[in-house]
Amino acid sequence: MTEQVKGPASYFPSIEKKYGKPMQFWFDALAKVTDLKHMEQVNWLKTEHGMGHGHANAVVAYLRAK
Repeated sequence: MTEQVKGPASYFPSIEKKYGKPMQFWFDALAKVTDLKHMEQVNWLKTEHGMGHGHANAVVAYLRAK
């Protein structure tokens, strides 16, 4: 039986589909702006990469929880 993915990672399939990049691309991109606060990173993804708020927040929240 497969356990359903919950939390921010549940957005990953739709993020990959919508933006055409694997999740590692987004993780690597955020590694360049680790000095920014959570919402600053979210806004950076939105501004620099055209990512929607919910998707950007999910990526940032996932990485910060690790």
